[in-house]
Amino acid sequence: MRTAATLIVGPSWVGDMVMAQSLFRVLNQREPERAFDVLAPEWSLPIVARMPEIRKGIASETAHGEIGLLKRRRIASALRETAYERAIVLPRSFKSALIPWFAGIPERTGYRGESRYLLVNDVRPFDRNVLDQTVKRFVALGLDLGESLPDELPNPSLRVSPDNQARVMHALGVTDERPIVAMMPGAEYGPAKCWPHAYFAELAKRLDDAGYAVWVLGSAKDAAAGDAIAGASGALNLCGKTSLEDVIDLLAACEQAVSNDSGLMHIAAAVGTHVHGIYGSSSPKFTPPLTKSRDIHELELECSPCFERECPLGHLKCLKDLLPDRIFDKILVASR
Repeated sequence: MRTAATLIVGPSWVGDMVMAQSLFRVLNQREPERAFDVLAPEWSLPIVARMPEIRKGIASETAHGEIGLLKRRRIASALRETAYERAIVLPRSFKSALIPWFAGIPERTGYRGESRYLLVNDVRPFDRNVLDQTVKRFVALGLDLGESLPDELPNPSLRVSPDNQARVMHALGVTDERPIVAMMPGAEYGPAKCWPHAYFAELAKRLDDAGYAVWVLGSAKDAAAGDAIAGASGALNLCGKTSLEDVIDLLAACEQAVSNDSGLMHIAAAVGTHVHGIYGSSSPKFTPPLTKSRDIHELELECSPCFERECPLGHLKCLKDLLPDRIFDKILVASR
């Protein structure tokens, strides 16, 4: 007997994929016998693999922003064999709704956007006032039309592999003898989200002096920032030296994490690490770390949040005026 199945077209950003697990948990609670598969960029599939609600992740194969009609038709042809009854399309773009349509999935749920009326046949209204957080926008697509959001949404909770954690820590030559604070200085969106590297370095030096181990985590793009931070402190630069799967387990070994509003911040929240989220151009009202174990650091200036990739005023005061002392003090409080 064929298992009833739903295809979910996932978001492109790592942080959004983590937040989408709140939707997956709601769907799984409502229909525990149904299978849920996620179509997503290949780089986010290690995250999907750590979500127990998802049967499997499927690589979308298209680059960010690529139409790729032939690729999408080929993927859709392969998906026809699964006979999905429903698709939920999380992104609002035209191209994101193509594969479920090409695959002939009968019910295709998504928000109104980019003139995709034929592609999405269960069209949901997009009310920014009600759906004022990314996680709410995702969860609402899993509810019946007109149904109100629950008062409390389930937070993301990624599986941790103790075996892989031990393997990676051994390979890197690190231990958890001292309490570990992770630092994530990168942000794919742009520099207006990035706390100054010199501030990360100053904080890392103070933490090292106070008895903490500091790991700097990120992709190869963050390696230079990691070198700068490690060079001015006792921190260990691991940027570009680990896979995303490994970072999940390394963050779970950390007591606390200091991060810009980034994908790794959301991963840290989803593995139970206490998060210090630093906000400049973005807003914790819109994309907060989805955990109760958190401290939010923002200055709430008149010019922020601007949601720009680069500071439109050129001064970046929303981050430059947020000094390391404030975060250091909060780390000490959270350790008690």
